[in-house]
Amino acid sequence: MEKPEIWIEFAAELHLFVGASRRAGWSAVRTDGVSTLGHVVESLGVPLTEVGALRVGGVPVPTAHVPEAGERISVEAVTRPQQLPGPARFLLDVHLGTLARRLRLLGIDAAYENVDIGDPALAARSAAEQRVMLSRDRGLLHRRELWAGAYVYSHRPAEQLRDVLSRFAPPLAPWTRCTACNGTLRDTAKAEVRQQLRDGTERSYDVFAQCADCERVYWRGAHHSQLEAIVTAAVEEFGRV
Repeated sequence: MEKPEIWIEFAAELHLFVGASRRAGWSAVRTDGVSTLGHVVESLGVPLTEVGALRVGGVPVPTAHVPEAGERISVEAVTRPQQLPGPARFLLDVHLGTLARRLRLLGIDAAYENVDIGDPALAARSAAEQRVMLSRDRGLLHRRELWAGAYVYSHRPAEQLRDVLSRFAPPLAPWTRCTACNGTLRDTAKAEVRQQLRDGTERSYDVFAQCADCERVYWRGAHHSQLEAIVTAAVEEFGRV
């Protein structure tokens, strides 16, 4: 028995994930007649985390739809800003440490694994803590256990940050999180943290903050202008404070 043939078209934003032959409009796909549309799309290389509406003849259908022979299916990209079922909380894999620190700099809840704990453990943590899994690992984003996920399209930290802020539009609260551990910062008196300061720092600065979790101390040191530039650019462009 001949397998059903359907026609499928991917949005330009999804061409990164599919073969060259499927980037120029409609292409024919043979299905087994029982697999869901979600399974078919993933089998062609596109993680469902990156998929927005699925349409058959212009009519929206769910990922559970079973395609029939001759159907013409449009696969759209996620609409931005993407709505989440809960607060914008993130989990980043071992390759996205700089992005994690920049998200924390903006006050965004960004958990980060600085060792490779493996895809199953990352997916399980995403589900348990209801965090959006951010990764450039396409295989990880195919895992069914994920609460939510998003592919990070660039390898440049500045572009990665803009991508995440554009996609999820999280509220910004700069200078309120520890960039080292993701804990919350509180203002503290110099006398309370004096033992953690070098002589030059104690003499030169009067305003300090401390992480409530790891107790790391922060002040406006030599690198503050660079960090301020990152914060200012993000607030000017995405400004949900």
